[in-house]
Amino acid sequence: MKTEEADRLARELSRLTGETMTDAITKAMRERLERLRAEQEANSDYTERMKAFLRDRAARYDRRPITRREWDEAVGDTPEEFGFIR
Repeated sequence: MKTEEADRLARELSRLTGETMTDAITKAMRERLERLRAEQEANSDYTERMKAFLRDRAARYDRRPITRREWDEAVGDTPEEFGFIR
C-alpha cells in the first residue's frame, strides 16, 4: 500500500467482508466506478430530458410578441376600464 491510511482502510474492509485484501479492494473500486458511471449517465440524461421538456412546453404556447393592446387587456389597463371610452 502507498499510504498508511490506504493500508488501514484495505485491512479493515478485508476484515469486515471476509475477503482477501485484493478482492475487497477490487470489489470496492468496481462498485465506486459503477456509481460514478451511473451518476455521469444520469447527469447527461437529465440534460437531455430537460431540453425535451422545454421543447415540449415551448410548442404548447403562443410565443409571439404581444401588442400593447393585448398587454393592456391582460392586466386590465384598457381605456374602457379607466372610463375613457364608453
